[in-house]
Amino acid sequence: MPRRFATTDIHGCLLTFRHLVEHELRLRPDDTLYLLGDYVNKGPDSRGVLDYLMQLQAAGYHVHCLKGNHEKELLDTIAGQPNANHMWKADAEPAMVLSSFGVAQPADVPARYVQWMQALPLTLELPDFVLVHAGFNFALPPAELRHDEHSMLYIKDMVFDASRLAGKRLLHGHVPTPVTQVQAGARAHAEALGLDCGCVFRHNPELRHLAALNLDTWELHLAENREEPYPIAKRPARG
Repeated sequence: MPRRFATTDIHGCLLTFRHLVEHELRLRPDDTLYLLGDYVNKGPDSRGVLDYLMQLQAAGYHVHCLKGNHEKELLDTIAGQPNANHMWKADAEPAMVLSSFGVAQPADVPARYVQWMQALPLTLELPDFVLVHAGFNFALPPAELRHDEHSMLYIKDMVFDASRLAGKRLLHGHVPTPVTQVQAGARAHAEALGLDCGCVFRHNPELRHLAALNLDTWELHLAENREEPYPIAKRPARG
């Protein structure tokens, strides 16, 4: 029977993502995999993650990808928009990202990656779930709720209102959340569940995992960061 999975916030962690897909999920061609954004930046192999996603899609796998704030910010940087480089918070990050694409300047990132990222949707609606990278501003009028790009890509302190989604559950990423908290949400079949376990933050033992949720059984699959060492700061505890 076909299965449905969702995961998010890969951030260049190609080895970990491949392990999740090929060994933890054992993804089959009739399965469906939803990704909630942030494939690039922070981690060691942004281009490798995009290549792998494109390869899965080209091979006929049902892989549906949303846009995250880091795709937007990389696109803004490539386009030379003012102040776009704020996305690179670690000194080593620009060189690491550009090196993965084999270029020296953001404007030289090959067009096929730019076009792929530009075409990504902001949200997907399933019969039982609504998928988005960060969330929604539920204080907005109904006509604006699913058209407010900033909240869908950036919101962190979301006041969830299930009535605004017609009873559907919300899956999102964006905010790195301890594995134990995500596991508890999956066990409880939470109305809103963030799946970002901060995989890229390899120095944080409470994070450093990719999490994939089976949308039918609510089983949570985990893959611990298995990348070669790369420069990234330890993420401070959120609170």
